Amino acid sequence: MTVKRRLHLGAFMRPVSIHTAWWRYPGGAPDANFNLKHLVNFAQTLERGRFDAFFMADHLAVLNMPIDALKRSATVTSFDPLTLLPALSMVTEHLGLIATASTTFETPYLIARRFASLDHISGGRAGWNLVTTSNPDAALNFGMTDQMEHGERYRRAREFFDVVTGLWDSWADDAFIRDMDSGDYFDPAKLHTLDHKGEFFSVRGPLNIARPVQGWPLIVQAGASDAGRQLAAETAEMVFTSASTLEDAKAIYTDIKGRMTKLGRDPNGLKIMPAALVVVADSVAEAQERRAHLDSLVNSDSAIAALSIALGHDASKFDPDAPLPDVPESNQSKSGRERAINLSRRENLTVRQLAQRLGGYAGHAITGTAETIADEMEAWLEADACDGFTVMFPYLPMGLEDFVNKVVPELQHRGILRREYEGKTLRENLGLSRPENQFFT
Repeated sequence: MTVKRRLHLGAFMRPVSIHTAWWRYPGGAPDANFNLKHLVNFAQTLERGRFDAFFMADHLAVLNMPIDALKRSATVTSFDPLTLLPALSMVTEHLGLIATASTTFETPYLIARRFASLDHISGGRAGWNLVTTSNPDAALNFGMTDQMEHGERYRRAREFFDVVTGLWDSWADDAFIRDMDSGDYFDPAKLHTLDHKGEFFSVRGPLNIARPVQGWPLIVQAGASDAGRQLAAETAEMVFTSASTLEDAKAIYTDIKGRMTKLGRDPNGLKIMPAALVVVADSVAEAQERRAHLDSLVNSDSAIAALSIALGHDASKFDPDAPLPDVPESNQSKSGRERAINLSRRENLTVRQLAQRLGGYAGHAITGTAETIADEMEAWLEADACDGFTVMFPYLPMGLEDFVNKVVPELQHRGILRREYEGKTLRENLGLSRPENQFFT
């Protein structure tokens, strides 16, 4: 008898919903993105639903769109991921805790130290979403007058990864002997000084914290460009992807795992987790009505701002009732621009229609009953289009509770979602091995 593959579930929780109008939905909690009591409840609900991880995106600028659009955003104030997640680790036992940290503006030593600390505090549940930052407004907050060039950002990220993982391996697992008779707290032979000197960084080391519980916190990557996919194939153990169709998802899955094979990495050592906005109701028609009502709450100012950010150009200058004109590349996210252009062409949308879709959420959405949602998730899993999903909830707390109370039992009934956690660490629950120390056997 063939054993079914298990579906992994991550929850996209910063912002608590990717849809820009979530906070206006009736019965919701408008302050949920910046309310610890709500976030604790969400984390505990996710654990009850046997989710693998609580995933936090991040942004490093407030002034990143026109003020008429910005004033409608619920993300202008939110917790720093590496401050919030240690708090959530104290009220959960199994849920993985993944934080975004930028390689464009941060320094490797501090990132290595913070994630090692989170891994120890949580008992081995930390994950680092390694990102490059393409927002020019963020650059202004870090002493830069312009954004770093795309290729340079990814070269820096690759070296950043090498430095951070080298620092995590500063100590052998058994370095701290704490011999009270001899007075030796650690064995100097089991301490490694990195002495890294590269194109972007000069870092002596060693790290002043013991090797993480998981060896390395889980490495997560979210870049969709060619450079991003290559970085994922070289470094990542989980990839957060955006694919609107099954065919697109299969192509991404095959591409990244194929690159891993060419590099000599085991493709099973990486979980690919496409994003999915999931709207659950007792009938398909009711779910569609909920989505339509949610979309109707998006203001046109926010819509045009979202399109401008995606394209890297001011969309307010385009004819709103004409097709999207040719838009040259900018120094911002290439994959975001391509997704917007492809959506416009695929569905023959005007600028106004495209903006409205992007202003709410234009990515992959699954709208229906628990059974139809489970059907689609199972089909993607069996088609080798994913190893699971990064679930986005349309509104909080109802969207999360609907998923855990209705969809999770259906997935468990089909035997494709765990009923109990396999282990204590994030790696154990994902079925991923603990990395060997580079410097000590």
